[in-house]
Amino acid sequence: MTSSLRVLGIDPGLTRCGVGIVDVDRARRGTLVHVGVIRSAPDAEIGERLAVVAAGIREAIAVHRPDAVAVERVFAQQNSHTVMGTAQASGVALLIAAESGLPAATHTPSEVKAAVTGYGSADKRQVQAMIARILRLDAPPQPADAADALAIALCHAWRRGTPGVQAGAGGLTPAQRAWADAERVARTYLRSGS
Repeated sequence: MTSSLRVLGIDPGLTRCGVGIVDVDRARRGTLVHVGVIRSAPDAEIGERLAVVAAGIREAIAVHRPDAVAVERVFAQQNSHTVMGTAQASGVALLIAAESGLPAATHTPSEVKAAVTGYGSADKRQVQAMIARILRLDAPPQPADAADALAIALCHAWRRGTPGVQAGAGGLTPAQRAWADAERVARTYLRSGS
């Protein structure tokens, strides 16, 4: 068993698709491996744009060899054109993970925000600031799509467990403790049948 888990987080989008890769060790500390944004031309055909996104994700997997892939779950937006493009990019990411033999999962924006900030309605600046703090960066990652991809990767690593991490609150950040508490309350609520 390895001492860390490497997760590729993807903030899906057609114009800007954020990719962030982190290593999370046994003590649940995150280390930045790679962060970037895959960009496609807004005036290109949809097939071409999806091919650009696919090529960027494949390259990140080939170069950095993650253990798992985490993708932000598509949620309803007022702009159906935007949500459709996001859903298509998300599907491409999940397909490439499967083709690469990597386990993949999706996480909602509120799950991701709660995991890294302790608050499911945190704004983009709060998420960026926490990512910089968690990963010990000199400045918040830019643009927001890149920070979101790192947040998705951290959320996945913390929710799925890091190899060798013992149960209990020791060594957890305040955001991780808040997330664990929220999961405990949700399990209790579901068991009570309320």
